[in-house]
Amino acid sequence: MVGRPAVGGGRWVEVAPGRVARWVAGFADRHGPPTTTAQAYGLLLAAPDGASAELHTPPGARAASDVPGFVAAAVTPRRIGLLLARKGAVAVGVAAGEELAVSKVDTRYVQGRTAAGGWSQQRFARRRDNQAKAALGDAADLAVRLLLPAAPSLSALVCGGDRRAVDTVLADRRLAPLAAIRAERLLDVPEPRHAVLVAAVAGARAVRILVREPAPS
Repeated sequence: MVGRPAVGGGRWVEVAPGRVARWVAGFADRHGPPTTTAQAYGLLLAAPDGASAELHTPPGARAASDVPGFVAAAVTPRRIGLLLARKGAVAVGVAAGEELAVSKVDTRYVQGRTAAGGWSQQRFARRRDNQAKAALGDAADLAVRLLLPAAPSLSALVCGGDRRAVDTVLADRRLAPLAAIRAERLLDVPEPRHAVLVAAVAGARAVRILVREPAPS
């Protein structure tokens, strides 16, 4: 389980689908039996002591009105497309349940910052931008070859890496069917590599929970 502060207060935690029921039971033990209401994002658990937990439906899972239904939907195997992109590197894949069934990683050289005594800044910036554009063009071609044929069978497309790079790839008109099923979630991942893509499967399936503690008395 991973946690981090949330904008506006509280903290985000990510819980594996199979551990959600246990997490909810622990929340009830700490704060008292909560009331459960369905929300657009998933479920809201409101405890008697003022604590709350927002359970966000993971990408591709069906909506549910209670915790048992939510857990059942979260653990159900489904096919999810993955697109991880940063300048110069892209990783695409299809996850079938918890396993990465298809994958491809492509890396293309993009110059880093200019060194002292190097080319003029403008000339360097133009070359670097051209390299980055070419790399993202290759990334779109890769997504067309690997992900687009699978689009009809995918429950969702989960992206990660640099948002601008991902947006640029999905702006390709050929990828409109994938853009249409893109999840709001953006995975925070390092430069895409095969190991990063494998780890992203768990991140794409995880249940994100926004926890807010009771106000001080």
